[in-house]
Amino acid sequence: MASTTPKPVKKPARKPLLSRVPADFVRAVLKGHSALGLAFAAAIYLVCLTGTVAVFAQEFERWEHPAAPQQATPSPNAVQQALASAIARNGAPAEHGYIQMPTPALPFLSAHVEGEDGYRGWIANAQGNLVESGQSPWTLFITRLHINLHLPQTWGVFLVGLTGVALLSSLISGILAHPRIFRDAFHLRIGGSRRLQEADLHNRLGVWALPFHVLVSLSGALLGLTTLIVGVLGMALFQGDVGKVYELFLPAEPIDDPRPAPTIDLVPMFAQLQTIAPDGRITLVQLEHPGEMGGAALFQVEQDNGRLGNTDSFAFRRDGTLYYDARSADNNLGEAILASLGKLHFGWFGGGIIKIAYALLGLGLTYLASSGVTIWLARRRDKRNAAPGWEKLWAGTVWGQPAALAAAALAGVVGGAETPVSVLIGLWGAITVVSLCSAALPASAAQIGRGFQWLSAVLLIATALFHAFALPGSDPIAWIVDLSLFAIGVTIGWWAYSRKPAPANQAVP
Repeated sequence: MASTTPKPVKKPARKPLLSRVPADFVRAVLKGHSALGLAFAAAIYLVCLTGTVAVFAQEFERWEHPAAPQQATPSPNAVQQALASAIARNGAPAEHGYIQMPTPALPFLSAHVEGEDGYRGWIANAQGNLVESGQSPWTLFITRLHINLHLPQTWGVFLVGLTGVALLSSLISGILAHPRIFRDAFHLRIGGSRRLQEADLHNRLGVWALPFHVLVSLSGALLGLTTLIVGVLGMALFQGDVGKVYELFLPAEPIDDPRPAPTIDLVPMFAQLQTIAPDGRITLVQLEHPGEMGGAALFQVEQDNGRLGNTDSFAFRRDGTLYYDARSADNNLGEAILASLGKLHFGWFGGGIIKIAYALLGLGLTYLASSGVTIWLARRRDKRNAAPGWEKLWAGTVWGQPAALAAAALAGVVGGAETPVSVLIGLWGAITVVSLCSAALPASAAQIGRGFQWLSAVLLIATALFHAFALPGSDPIAWIVDLSLFAIGVTIGWWAYSRKPAPANQAVP
């Protein structure tokens, strides 16, 4: 007798979550992804490119001072001597002072003063005597370009913060617009249509390094929008008094007493710190009105406690009274995150390996920003709706920036430490304008891109060679930077030389 037991019905396998997203929603998100990327394309590209370079800000500062005296732990008397000498050499009264203590990444003792006539700094030897200018025009240029685009501080930082928000939104919309993006994470179409190759590489890089992309865009957005966040908190909690918000994280301003006084004495404060934080390493001393009776000093002290936000803060009045004591070990979760944002964003933790990883991932993110527009332009060309003017403009933008940055670096090296940063900004701005105006030339996008590739290669090689022969020094980091610039220049030159002429249906090189 045949069995009447019903056979179990096999349920169809459930599709992955993203594959179940409605097609209309995907199309709408893809349009939004394209619109957002196009609206912020140039800003995202510039911020990503300069951020990649700024990872090595400390190495570039050493490169600009290859013969500066290096030391590990200067004596308190040497620090006091450096401060007094800097104030005396500046001439005008100093409103603020900054003493950068030697660290493994930047083994210089430098003293900087700021007053009505501007900001000046010098590097000191082990005795505290000033031996050379402490200005680093190229390093300052590239870091400020990344942080605030050399615009007025508040507006520039805010704009960069918005760029971080746009980048983060583009990452999220890009994931939602491609339901198969994780399933096809290792699928690359090589050898066929260049547009499809670009699209696959764009999507794969977006997935492979997604945690890094989210980390730097989110941290950049938070750092850039700090002023807005503080303003909102002030309105919500303190009737618009943003000063009270800052007091939650920073020491209060010292009591104002403008009566002239001798330079504030740091030696007794160093002695107190030996008792308060015996295992810490002082990295920075910030001074408020060091030549007035109301002067004060804030010491930043790094602790080896395994935290990213590992800096304690101690503030002293002129008479040596400790009036502010903030320990990183006592930070709550929010304070710990806030204290870690800068290091997480720039990769300034874990040494050289982390920096190299950040630089490579940053290059990938820069390519992601560039290729998104390239793919959109190629898609238009494939649909017989080409925009050659936009293709040329984007080619000039993408390859004009490396040339502009290389020109600024060469100017900083040739002019030396006292070169005004405004000179570098002007040169960078001039080449940027030329790269944008190149769209009006009777040349293809590929030719424009190749021209700026050659210019970038020549400028990078010239910078490396001039620095190596004109500014010799014993710092191996400076040698490594020279070799790296030379190698990058040769690589870009080889790339420009080896590329075959682009076919008519190719958008941007």
